[in-house]
Amino acid sequence: MTERPFSISGELTEAGHRLVQRVYYEDTDFSGLVYHARYLHFLERGRTDYLRCLGVEQRELVSADEEGLVFVVHRMEIDFKSPARMDDVLTILTHTEKAGGAKMVLNQQIRSGETLLIAAKVIIAVINARGRPRRLPETLAVKFLEGSQPL
Repeated sequence: MTERPFSISGELTEAGHRLVQRVYYEDTDFSGLVYHARYLHFLERGRTDYLRCLGVEQRELVSADEEGLVFVVHRMEIDFKSPARMDDVLTILTHTEKAGGAKMVLNQQIRSGETLLIAAKVIIAVINARGRPRRLPETLAVKFLEGSQPL
């Protein structure tokens, strides 16, 4: 049997990025369900590891040229469909819908098995190190769009 190397950063798939995370006690509230704000953490991990798997190093982007490049969340729409519970194994899926100009649009899902728990649309602003809008370089836009199919 051939083992595939395991990556704590998840993996790139035909549909974008896939990251698996377990729900721990610290993620839940008094009811034993995942506290609503914790889903933001799972979504952020998915986006960060998506970049990492694409070979995009955020620390390097901020000082890559005289202008610098930074990604910031501009807007987020989240639909809470079903709750996650302690010890559930979650799959965080991230897919690029749009990349160009001074923004990116990412679609994300959190699933437990086949059950959709969270659907999110995240609009990312591309800014320079001084906080001003900046165009996403074409080479990065292509990286985000290559092989990313709708979720």
